[in-house]
Amino acid sequence: MKQNEKKEQLTVNVQYIKDLSFENQNSPESLSNKGEAPAINVDINVFAKPLRKKIYEVSLSINSKAEKKDFKVFELELVYAGIFTLPDINLNEEQEKRKILIEAPQLIFPFARSIVSNVTRDGGFMPLIIQPIDFEILYESRKIEKKV
Repeated sequence: MKQNEKKEQLTVNVQYIKDLSFENQNSPESLSNKGEAPAINVDINVFAKPLRKKIYEVSLSINSKAEKKDFKVFELELVYAGIFTLPDINLNEEQEKRKILIEAPQLIFPFARSIVSNVTRDGGFMPLIIQPIDFEILYESRKIEKKV
């Protein structure tokens, strides 16, 4: 790694589960493999909150519901966060947003993905494996929607 690349890196100070909820209200019926597979919906959002100059809390909010026609199979809510320090170089506003809303979630996503997989497995279901996410595409789509 070149010296300039190191100066431009985002620093992960800490990462943690901010909120976690798993509901399996209809057990043991929800655990049977009878009938059709449940419809699974996964919604992912990125949030950033400035804490101090060049320091942000970035959160991944993952909500998932599995439902069959007649009942909810399970519901999972996870907010996984990290505290990030921007590199000690001059960044314009757009460069700062891209570091915080693209690079930061890319760094913590694998950990959040693992938690979702483990919780659903430990809840008695097949592990829910969230497909990789292109946070740049997510950022650009939110920018078009004027949410960034």
